[in-house]
Amino acid sequence: MEIDIIIDTLTNCLVRTETGEECDTEYRLVARTITKQDALELKARGWKFDWSLPHQNGYEVYELLLENDDEVQGMIALKHIRDQYYTHVDIVEAAPFNVGQTGMYKGVGAHLFAIACKLSWDAGNEGYVQFTAKTDLVEHYIKMLNAKCIDWHTLYIDTYGAIALIKKYFKEGE
Repeated sequence: MEIDIIIDTLTNCLVRTETGEECDTEYRLVARTITKQDALELKARGWKFDWSLPHQNGYEVYELLLENDDEVQGMIALKHIRDQYYTHVDIVEAAPFNVGQTGMYKGVGAHLFAIACKLSWDAGNEGYVQFTAKTDLVEHYIKMLNAKCIDWHTLYIDTYGAIALIKKYFKEGE
């Protein structure tokens, strides 16, 4: 699937747009399978993607949350391709209330990619993350995430880019 999340800013955590307050985060694996009904409920709440598809295709789904809060700020679907030493990202989406200039929190998109880089690192893939970008966002991801091109819309984040994102979004010991 083509990734089309806007990386609004690189922050140390999520930043409340209205006040500039920095808010600590956590993430968790969605342990139960997201059903078609669950996906329809997400769509009814404004989510764009069919979140039942990643589980059907062998991807893990992770939720980004504010610390000690169960409201999902964004989600990412990824799969570790261990024999080729990279992690593939299928879908990345900020919660509907975090989209655009007036979104509640800034930094969601980059934070989701930082989670992918950290999980790639933890899986032994040295932080490498690959994804397919919407064509009009290729340059945006190159600039904001230090991504590199494989072809005209397939991008990757290498070890150096991953380390930068991991250091930005994760405190030592996480």
